[in-house]
Amino acid sequence: MINDALNEYRNARKRGNKRYHEDLRKGVSPYLKVLDEIIASKPIGGREEVGMHEIPIERIVGTVSAGRMTAFSSDFMPLLYEETEFGMKWISLCDAHLSSTGIRDPIRCYEYMGNFYVQEGNKRVSVLRYFGAPTITASVLRIVPPWDDSEETSVYYEFLEFFHCSKTYDFQFFKRGEYRRLSAAFGFTPEHRWSAEEQLKVKNLYHYFRKEVNADALPRGMTLDQAFLKTVETYSEEEIREMSPEGMKAAIEAAAAEVDAAVSVSLEKEPEEKSVLTKIVDAVFLPDHLNVAFIHALSPLTSDWVAAHEEGRRYAENILTDQISAKSYVVSEKETADQLFAKAVEEGAQVIFATTPSLINACRKAAAAYPNVKILNCSVIMPYPGVRTYYSRIYEAKFISGAIAGAMTQKDRIGYIASSPIFGVPAGINAFALGAKLTNPRSRICLRWSCEEENPMEVIRKDDVDIVSNRDLPIPGRPQENWGLNRIENDGTLSPLAAPYWNWGEFYARLLRDILQGHWEDNAFRSGADAVNYWWGMHSGVVQIILNDELPEGIRSLAELLKKELSGESLLPFFRKIVAQDGTVKSDGKRLFTPEEILKMDWLCDSVEGEIPPFERILPMARGNVRLEGIYRDSLPPDEGSLT
Repeated sequence: MINDALNEYRNARKRGNKRYHEDLRKGVSPYLKVLDEIIASKPIGGREEVGMHEIPIERIVGTVSAGRMTAFSSDFMPLLYEETEFGMKWISLCDAHLSSTGIRDPIRCYEYMGNFYVQEGNKRVSVLRYFGAPTITASVLRIVPPWDDSEETSVYYEFLEFFHCSKTYDFQFFKRGEYRRLSAAFGFTPEHRWSAEEQLKVKNLYHYFRKEVNADALPRGMTLDQAFLKTVETYSEEEIREMSPEGMKAAIEAAAAEVDAAVSVSLEKEPEEKSVLTKIVDAVFLPDHLNVAFIHALSPLTSDWVAAHEEGRRYAENILTDQISAKSYVVSEKETADQLFAKAVEEGAQVIFATTPSLINACRKAAAAYPNVKILNCSVIMPYPGVRTYYSRIYEAKFISGAIAGAMTQKDRIGYIASSPIFGVPAGINAFALGAKLTNPRSRICLRWSCEEENPMEVIRKDDVDIVSNRDLPIPGRPQENWGLNRIENDGTLSPLAAPYWNWGEFYARLLRDILQGHWEDNAFRSGADAVNYWWGMHSGVVQIILNDELPEGIRSLAELLKKELSGESLLPFFRKIVAQDGTVKSDGKRLFTPEEILKMDWLCDSVEGEIPPFERILPMARGNVRLEGIYRDSLPPDEGSLT
């Protein structure tokens, strides 16, 4: 077999020479990197014997010293002639590899910042790399850099934490949080020590994924490990193994589009007038009827939120009687969200509305699987280009109810019960506070949260308030009870004053009409962003407020005037001087907040007493939504438990 080994050496040397000249043309070093030169001027935080491990050959990038660097091209292919001692030893190792003997001796190497540098065994690496071996056994000595807050170093320290638990070198990431996200995707906490069975489970799925995915065909800027991370965060192990090559490709492309996706907040604007030619083309190609599906996480019989969306569906059907056919689906023990998306598409759905944020993951998978179906999720600022999101500017109605509260209070102290610290909620609190100051400069807002353990209404009653703003009315026509704005009577009963509410029917009817008229792409093209978030308010009728008949005439007239001005967009709640609790001037009254600034408010006005609760204080039942839409979601540690 020695002749076979000799031929392999000649082929390997040809590859080496080709790489050598390619590097020269690029103006980069054609030789291996040298660790001694890399760390010569850098401080060292410590050294650690890691022991024997299987390491990825593709991450062996150089040698420890310069002694052998010119014997290899930068990809570890040989450069020296076959007659040299080096060449003969390479050929001998190759012969062993081709025989039953194999290359068994481990190499000795140093690991620095996730890459490897060979101290002993360069030719073994060269032979195995030539034959495409994915890993090699190595005795590893780690050189640890001192801590600093740079992206590179902090990510490497996250790797050290990950390696301490997983004992694997298989993965390499370059962004903060990705190692923790990978652990969480398999159901592990950052501190969990992986058992041998767990290590094998992850490795097997990872190597299956690598075998099925062509790394050269990945979207630009995405590494194979990033593709794996995004895939296991979205799909179960069973789903990954059952994917067709086309399905896997579509899933990865969808995941790549999500990386650093920019979100455009779309306010309600009148569609641009189309040319005569465009109208003629539309008449030929646009659909004259749409099949629409509504997928709910809960039953409308048990969820006021879902009942409001069902009311919206019926409203849209009445408005667009002959133009749409709509059907509702409810997730149950018998049918998962993924199954319902597939069922809806099979039954002809062209547009699918998923009415709760918790369905966003199912939306993402469906968007990858059914690219011709328009998929929307009722949530806010989700960076997923395949899924459009929609919400409403409820803070506009909160401004009106705040003005009513300021005018009606006799104690200057007004209670406010907020839901949870998700995008848009602080804006509602602040708009209410500004509305109250409009009619009562002395007003103070006593803030409590329904997502905390304490009963907010019981606490509010002890705060010496006489007016309280509670949750928004889910459906018009429903008895107000303790919804919306109420006066607390002397006997403790609540008397309704006003109630903001979400009129989803106006949104569904208008958006479906826009699709039928060919305006679906308008927002995407106009913004130039990757993902679109509809955020409509009183101007479109999506946000409205009910005024109680018992309101004093002057206050009712003021509320009606504010409602008219907000609907006409001539009044902007945040276009005034605003000071935060810490004394910071957020606006001097001469500038407009952008929609993104309003949505992402994480501060409270100086007239608000209370704070935004940290994640640790939030009830478990509310944490899922805060992870999805919370104003501090990007700083939360990843949730564990998707692939247990």
